[in-house]
Amino acid sequence: MGFLESIVGFLNDLLWTYILIAALIILGLYFSFKSRFVQLRYLGEMFRILGDKAMVSAEGKRGISSFQAFTISAASRVGTGNIAGVATAIAAGGPGAVFWMWLIALIGGASSFIESTLAQIYKVKDKDGFRGGPAYYMEKGLNKRWMGIIFAIIITFCFGLVFNSVQSNTISLAFSEAFGASRLSIGLVLAALTAIIIFGGVKRIAYVSQVVVPIMAVIYLAVAIVIVIMNITEIPNLIGSIIKGAFGLDQAAGGAMGAAVMMGIKRGLFSNEAGMGSVPNAAATASVSHPVKQGLIQTLGVFVDTILICSATAFIILLSGEYANSDLTGIELTQAALSTHVGSWAPIFIAVAIFLFAFTSVIGNYYYGETNIEFIKESSSALFIYRIAVLGMVIFGSVVDLAIVWSLADLFMGIMAIINFIAIVLLAKIAFAALKDYKAQRKEGKDPVFYADSIPGLKGIESWETKENALKKKAAK
Repeated sequence: MGFLESIVGFLNDLLWTYILIAALIILGLYFSFKSRFVQLRYLGEMFRILGDKAMVSAEGKRGISSFQAFTISAASRVGTGNIAGVATAIAAGGPGAVFWMWLIALIGGASSFIESTLAQIYKVKDKDGFRGGPAYYMEKGLNKRWMGIIFAIIITFCFGLVFNSVQSNTISLAFSEAFGASRLSIGLVLAALTAIIIFGGVKRIAYVSQVVVPIMAVIYLAVAIVIVIMNITEIPNLIGSIIKGAFGLDQAAGGAMGAAVMMGIKRGLFSNEAGMGSVPNAAATASVSHPVKQGLIQTLGVFVDTILICSATAFIILLSGEYANSDLTGIELTQAALSTHVGSWAPIFIAVAIFLFAFTSVIGNYYYGETNIEFIKESSSALFIYRIAVLGMVIFGSVVDLAIVWSLADLFMGIMAIINFIAIVLLAKIAFAALKDYKAQRKEGKDPVFYADSIPGLKGIESWETKENALKKKAAK
């Protein structure tokens, strides 16, 4: 294991120190300026379209709605990164890491818009409605199926297997801390619950996500708000320590700016997944009238994840002072921090919260792997083997050491992001053209509708009709 850790550590340093941080910021800023900061200008529009109903197919079936697709992606986003990941970032990088998490969310929102809009444009039909994602827009938009296959293999391994072991690892640690339960028994129970959901298909995943995700997010935020109100006089000092730590101005930090930047961006990306190529897989499932609608919805997801939920965890930890006084990290630091605010019931509350957060992440992550296996080859036996492997990794993650799990997650997340960056840079002009079309229709007071010929020269489109065909069908009715 020591040799594996050193190899993974070397590759992570190479990726994150020299390549990914620069790419994330440069591309995020490029997409922000080119779209005239779509992630901020259309904030009101994001909330307006969140309640849109799913389109009904020609066969009379109602598809997955914008909100359901939003919650599938939120199920994956809102997980251990929000509770354990934030704690890990603060433990290693100090309060300044929080600032860099915020920054990467604000500029990463534009990257999320581009990739999710592209996923909608190039989605394909399947038995449940639609599926798509980076592998699909690499094949259909770039005409590079080989690139799509490489991405599909990496995301399946990364999300379905490695990231799910991170989620189960955090759940088992939290329950072990709160109840003294055996980590293996927790892993077995979690695997059994996961099996019930994942063998039920995307509709069941969507249903569970739309029920559990909003409830758990609201309860967790409510607790954090109460804690902030209890410590309201400390907030100016708290914000000051975040700003000082971010730029190495805090003398106590002793030149920890590099760690703050690195950990803030690493854990921020793990949590909100902006530009990484994961969320487009959920975005493609939505049955909407225009691709930009789902691009905007998923951009909102970045803000909900990082600006709201990650900040809630950060404030709980920083207001407690626990991060500076102990060698705790991960979920145990969050449990200890909450205990200083609300007493002995905190570890139990965090254990239950992390179970809900991480369990929905497991099923969301699973779906990302499923849709990419179907991209490579539609095979029921391959899907069955994948499902068994997911359950095995859930059990494995519940008992393995935390450090190697997080390191593997960072490595595969980085490789995935680089491949996706290349694709969305090459296809960005298509997303910008779709945004222009959407904006023009909204100016005319219309509910925007997209057609296969809305963008001149667009190729590789399967799930959008031409305007002429759509009008003929409408006239025939």
